[in-house]
Amino acid sequence: MQDKTKLGSVDTVVRGGIATITFGHPAHNSLPGRLLGQLAGAITEAGQNEGVKVIILQSEGDRSFCAGASFDELISIKDFETGKRFFLGFANVINAMRECPKFIIGRVQGKAVGGGVGLCAATDYCIATKWASVKLSELAVGIGPFVVGPAVERKMGKSAMTHLAINATEWQTAQWAKDKGLFNEVFETLEQTDAYVAHLAEKLSASNPEAMRLLKQVSWEGTENWRILLEERAAMSGRLVLSDFTVKAIEQFKQKA
Repeated sequence: MQDKTKLGSVDTVVRGGIATITFGHPAHNSLPGRLLGQLAGAITEAGQNEGVKVIILQSEGDRSFCAGASFDELISIKDFETGKRFFLGFANVINAMRECPKFIIGRVQGKAVGGGVGLCAATDYCIATKWASVKLSELAVGIGPFVVGPAVERKMGKSAMTHLAINATEWQTAQWAKDKGLFNEVFETLEQTDAYVAHLAEKLSASNPEAMRLLKQVSWEGTENWRILLEERAAMSGRLVLSDFTVKAIEQFKQKA
């Protein structure tokens, strides 16, 4: 039997109308394709559950929210279809969050990189600690934040998204992310963050489900083409990940990790 702690996990707990979806992976909560599929499925299932009024998305640990793509999986990609399929994993999670009829509260306790920033951006209300620095590191490994870019741009605007995409090796603070609209609240401690997440989730669980559904629908207007758009973006990344530049860059990143 394989060790779940080494493979990572996605777990859902429903209590009092609140579904808490928790993902984890020993490599700083990075997301290999298998976990991306499970995460998209968990979000879709919670959205369809009539007993769920609101969703909390969180990760395990205390200083890393999500390190984005799994480097081990990236370096193993040898053909275009495999590459496109891997990046479609992130696209499917973002689309599951977008199409979910329930509000998704993000609880971000630590650093978010690449796809992790995309997850933050695809939540409907994101609450973070001061340790939640952000970075879109894709260009540094020869790719680019093509799949998560639309979600980040929708939340932060083109200027801030481009700033992160171009300055791919430097962290931006949680306060910077709040000022740019990625985070709605930033707290000094994890205890304060968790208290506010619980407070907001309880308030929303008592709100009119139909009003929340319609409000979410309105807030995501203009993204109806994202199934096609994000597939096209996944194809861009799927081609680039095969380049000699990217293969060498990922190997160098793995050696530093």
